[in-house]
Amino acid sequence: MADFDMSGANRRSVLAGAVALAAAPLLPRRLFAETPRGVSLHGLSAFGELKYGPDFTHFDYANPEAPKGGRISFQAPNWIGNQSSSGFDTLNMFVLRGIGAPRLELTYDSLMTPAPVHTMAGALDEPDSVYGLLAESVTVEDDGKRYRFKLRPEARFHDGTRVTAADVADSYERWQDSSTHPYFSSSLVQLAGIEAKGDDEVDLVFSGVQNERMILSAAAMPVVSKAFWDNHPYDGSQLVAPLGSGPYRVGRMRAGTFIEYDRVRDYWAADLSVRRGLYHFDTIRLETFRDHAPAFESFKKGETLYREEFSAQRWAQQYDFPALNDGRVIKREVPQEEVGGFQGIAINRRREKFDDLRTRQALDLCFDFEWMNRQLFFGQYERTISYFHGSEFAAEGAASDAERALLEPFAAKLPDGIFETPPMPTASDGSGQDRSKLREAARLLAEAGWQRGSDGLVIGDDGRPLSVELLTDQQGLVRIMQPYSQTLRRIGVDASVRLIEPTLYERRVRDYDFDMAMQNLNHGATPNDDGIGQIFGSRAATAKGTRNLAGTSSPAVDAIIEAAGKAKSRDDLRAALRALDRIMRHRQDWVLNWSSPTHRISHWDVFGYGEKPPYGFAVEALWWWDEAKAQKIGISHSNGSSLKAGGKDGE
Repeated sequence: MADFDMSGANRRSVLAGAVALAAAPLLPRRLFAETPRGVSLHGLSAFGELKYGPDFTHFDYANPEAPKGGRISFQAPNWIGNQSSSGFDTLNMFVLRGIGAPRLELTYDSLMTPAPVHTMAGALDEPDSVYGLLAESVTVEDDGKRYRFKLRPEARFHDGTRVTAADVADSYERWQDSSTHPYFSSSLVQLAGIEAKGDDEVDLVFSGVQNERMILSAAAMPVVSKAFWDNHPYDGSQLVAPLGSGPYRVGRMRAGTFIEYDRVRDYWAADLSVRRGLYHFDTIRLETFRDHAPAFESFKKGETLYREEFSAQRWAQQYDFPALNDGRVIKREVPQEEVGGFQGIAINRRREKFDDLRTRQALDLCFDFEWMNRQLFFGQYERTISYFHGSEFAAEGAASDAERALLEPFAAKLPDGIFETPPMPTASDGSGQDRSKLREAARLLAEAGWQRGSDGLVIGDDGRPLSVELLTDQQGLVRIMQPYSQTLRRIGVDASVRLIEPTLYERRVRDYDFDMAMQNLNHGATPNDDGIGQIFGSRAATAKGTRNLAGTSSPAVDAIIEAAGKAKSRDDLRAALRALDRIMRHRQDWVLNWSSPTHRISHWDVFGYGEKPPYGFAVEALWWWDEAKAQKIGISHSNGSSLKAGGKDGE
């Protein structure tokens, strides 16, 4: 988590997308459901034609002329599975047990490049297409259930052994194991079989009830070495670097402190069109910090070279140090990705005290964004109003005919007004104690059955107070949660903020052992039902380690998620997700927070870079070391040697 604005910290939640393989004619524009059967295909896109034809040499945003070498170092972000920005104790990112080292995904390849999600650098200039990596072609059988992938004969693991169909089959069987993190297993719920056909081909066979796009996220799963895992425990105790086939391998590391990834000089896919012009740095170093203050100090000294700032206060007040003032450090803002998502504080509905909608509405009314934005955020944010904020999938105005058709079967159990303009967060007067909002919150609590006790607390029928613990592992978030808890106390809620160490926080969130906790979630440019289901689906409400922190469980929501999975066009998907947004905004399972329209970044002036693509911000994949710039400001770096820039390199 970041300290204040998490809108860029965790925008990596859903493998949105599509699949595209390189080796045959460009598909005409058609729906995915109309994909030709029995033909070796160049590629697939969720709803339209691919941008890149079979003979493309590199993505438009990649730079084949950029030099290889140098390093980039920065604070570890959160991303997928069991990874954390605050420390790690395992090199197995696939299981629930333990905290995985950040960016381990750099060491793995997949059948197809993943959909547009950060460092994996799939098609970052298309909303719903990816291109072939380990597989050179795919054939869809006539029944639409069997997908046959032909592997590239040159695909190799880092030890030089070939990536075979047996490795692929073993990987997918492993991802279905009960010990695998739901981030991976959720994409394979309808995978009925994996069949290796010799060394070169492997079939993924689905149940027949899967939606048309499930194969897209499934095909972007990492492929691991069967030989390695046959000889190592598949659990969170793993501190031996697993054998991978990706552009980087694990280098130096100190558990809980830092990890380095070294560029694979003889990387098998370096000259493929999907990899050419990407992954330039010899070394990618991720530092882990338990708090953002020492992380910022590390950056100011040049011990880390790149930083994305998630604190509005720090951005406004603390970027005043010698290296920035004399031009050695660059400070700038770049646009956010063209994707939807939300940041919010989950209200854990697994706890009975939050069952009544009016209780949740009262909690929402006490969140004074206008005061926070003025006093804490320097006016840099906008209020999040939708669960698909900033995208075409955010509901607005009266429901369309297509939305109504999806909602009407459940109308009797949905709130009044579900077909009208969806609820908006109530703006305050910005005073920090808007009396009209507090009176309304107190009234809602009374209607929900809470009574005012003699000591001022609101109590239930059993005489116990309404207690709310706001859980966090970030010192920076305490500054934001404290005013919120104080406002809750004004209406009699026994509210408190609990700051705990990251490992315990990860465990409690994984086990849903909390009242309220903050999270940022991103749906990708083309949300898929498996990712959406991880956040809002009933199945995810009971499985450990999912993103459904609020415990949302609703037949109507599940039906809308299923409809999104069956969408045959972008219009169908838009209608389904807007209908879902309407339901969720009426349920108020989350206190929606704020968002920023830009990434606030700063970096030492040692990098080269091009224009940012619209659907991803993969700095470590796209940028490169500029030796002339480095020499100009007195930073030396040669062939991965230790960096010296006003400080040590972390050792």
